[in-house]
Amino acid sequence: MSVEELAFEIAGNSINGAVAGQLFGKRCFKVDGKPIVSFHDNHMVFKLIGSAHQEALSLDGAQLFDPMGKGKPMKEWVQLPYSQVDSWARFATKALAYFES
Repeated sequence: MSVEELAFEIAGNSINGAVAGQLFGKRCFKVDGKPIVSFHDNHMVFKLIGSAHQEALSLDGAQLFDPMGKGKPMKEWVQLPYSQVDSWARFATKALAYFES
């Protein structure tokens, strides 16, 4: 199984009601048409706010998501590398909580 397949298996199992879609040409999961998690360059990317956002950014290798690589990151989106795979399911759930807030 590839890292991307693993990421989407984790997200699919963690986010009730999510539907596969596209975000910047990359696979993502959406709830009610709004993207909440994606996959980019072996990183899982999550839309987060508040303490969940801060917690995610505190992890080794975490960074704000800059889909175009031009120094203009998306403020609410945090990407976590494969080295943080054990936290992907937890943050997928937190991304759903963001959407539901």
